[in-house]
Formats: sequence, C-alpha cells, structure tokens
Amino acid sequence: MILSALLIATPVLFTAAYAGLGIRFGYPAILREPTTEILRRFRAGGTGLILLWWVFAMSALLFVPVAVLAGDLVVDPGVRALSIALGVLAAAVQTLGLIRWVYLVPYLAREADAGADPTAIDLVFQAFHRYLGVAVGEHLGYLLTGAWTLAFSLGAASTLPIWLVVAGVVIATMLLLGSVEFLGPFERSGWVVAGHLVSIGYTIWAVWLVAIGIVLLVA
Repeated sequence: MILSALLIATPVLFTAAYAGLGIRFGYPAILREPTTEILRRFRAGGTGLILLWWVFAMSALLFVPVAVLAGDLVVDPGVRALSIALGVLAAAVQTLGLIRWVYLVPYLAREADAGADPTAIDLVFQAFHRYLGVAVGEHLGYLLTGAWTLAFSLGAASTLPIWLVVAGVVIATMLLLGSVEFLGPFERSGWVVAGHLVSIGYTIWAVWLVAIGIVLLVA
C-alpha cells in the first residue's frame, strides 16, 4: 500500500514541480540564456520560485523510499541489493544537483543585483551549473536512474506484468543513452538526440511508475 502510494505520488509531484518551473521560470529552456538573464528571471520569481525549486529537489529525494520498498518486488537477493543501491544513488545525485537552486543561486542572484562583478558571477554560476547540474544531477542522475530502471525491470520480471517489464527496458535504454548528452564531443553544446531521448524518456518513466503503482494497488 505504501509503495503503491509512493509510486503514484512521487512522479506526480516531480512532474507538477517541473511543469511549474516551466511556467514560472521558463525551465529548462532558460538555461540556454546568458547568466545575467537567468539570474534576472530568478530574482523576478521571488521566494515562490525558490520554494518551487525546493519541492522539485525533494521530489527527487522522495525516490529513496521508492527504491528501497520496490526492492521487495525483486526476487534475486543480489539484484535486489543492486537495484536498491542504484535507486538511492540516483535520488541522491539528482537532489544534490537541484538543491543548488535553493541555496547557491539565490545568493548569486542577490550579489549580481547588488553590482558584483558580472564576470565573476558568470564564472561561479557556470562552474556549479556544469558540475552539479550537468555532471552530477543530469549525467549521473540519468545514468543511475536508467540503470535502476533496467535492474528493477529485469529483477521484478516474475512479479510484474510483461508489458511493464518491456516498457521498463525501453525506458532504461532511453535514459542511459540520454545520459551522454554532454559527454565527450558533445560537451560544449550537447547531443540533440540524447536531449530528446531524456525529455521523452522521463515523461514515459513517470507514467510507468504510476502504472506500476496502480497495478500493485489493484492486485
């Protein structure tokens, strides 16, 4: 019952926060704008925008109990331990990537508004964006989420309907490929195909989690 509720509530909260950021902040397209414009829009959002970012970060952290409880559906003990570890790590790195918008970015926005050196502000913002945002939150987040989805789908193949297992493998593949969006030769501007795979993959992933929750609820 608890797992079913979390499987339904977590992606709904995540999707709602993501949609809210799109409406209030133009996320994620705003990230392609210059730092000055990003921080200007961020300041304009006020406390409400900061709290929305906090909800988004917490929705990622909420995946920790999902991964732990979902381990009970995996039959093999080794695969169960692997899936739990991957899920917890996926939640942790995505939370670390998102939480900068709650504590670091407000400070940079205030300093920029107070007349701090634009070059220094840009350097700090972009450095943290590329490290915590792109490398930790996105690359490792997508990689670990994809790996969890694959391990869980195959590990729970005997307890889930086959269509959910197949869907999980497809989604996992999309997320794993999407994790290389800014890797190697794509570091500067990103691989467009991978970007689309992540966008579509996460949308389907959210629906997939809800579907599992409903199946478990009515079983």
